Amino acid sequence: MTRIHRVEVVVNLASGGVNADAPGEIEKICADHGLAAHVCAPSTHDLANCLRAAADAGPDLVITLAGDGTARAAAELCGPQGPLLAPLPGGTMNMLPKALYGDRDWPDALSVALAQGEERDLSGGEVEGRVFLVAAVLGAPALWGAAREAVRMGAVKLAWLRGRRALKRAFSGRLRYALDGGARAKAEALVFLCPYVSRALPDEASALEAAALDLDGAADAFRLGFHALIGDWRAAPAVETAACREARVWAADGIPALLDGELVRLNAAAKVSYRPAVARVLALAKAP
Repeated sequence: MTRIHRVEVVVNLASGGVNADAPGEIEKICADHGLAAHVCAPSTHDLANCLRAAADAGPDLVITLAGDGTARAAAELCGPQGPLLAPLPGGTMNMLPKALYGDRDWPDALSVALAQGEERDLSGGEVEGRVFLVAAVLGAPALWGAAREAVRMGAVKLAWLRGRRALKRAFSGRLRYALDGGARAKAEALVFLCPYVSRALPDEASALEAAALDLDGAADAFRLGFHALIGDWRAAPAVETAACREARVWAADGIPALLDGELVRLNAAAKVSYRPAVARVLALAKAP
């Protein structure tokens, strides 16, 4: 069991799975394990400053209760030599917490992690200097992520407008790509999954799972959009997967991308790389 004394906690009260009582509940759970936790529950615009202050305080453990995007930001700040990170499920998808703690709610995940957790290196990916710990979606279908967020907020009309925009962009240009220096190929979109969330790779794999997606027409585009909204992209049409450590991607214009749920715009040429150690996490022991 990893020795923990000083604990910093960042709670994003604007996340979908967090209520106003969460900061007090975290303090109580930590106290039950003999730990005094300093909890920061900032307003949304102060979240980045709170994360940085937590990492800079030099604790043994940083706990986040938020979505995958906040967990990614915390991992970048902690780094492979900094404090341990425990990302609790407080967002919409919670793919990273589920990979580390199973399908538990956050109070149970925290209690079990503090009682039984062990230190483990967390691998991930990087594209144009931006780290991702769960998945990167490159190409026009990444725009469906904005529609998904509108659905989460209950803005149905906005989700429809964003969905229409994504559908129009879906046929505006294909990506060219090469995996590990291989032959160039084309695809409507590329998905890169980190080992902890990949169903095809073991946790200790030294590579990303790369999936190329192609669309045959409007019906496929609608199906891809639907599965992007609910997160089950593997049910989308024409998916081909492979393991890779580095990928080169080209497009005629800037490439829309979704990195752990955050929509960004990449240059017309981008490199995606596997990173063996983004941060150290407090995770549960693997099942035999």
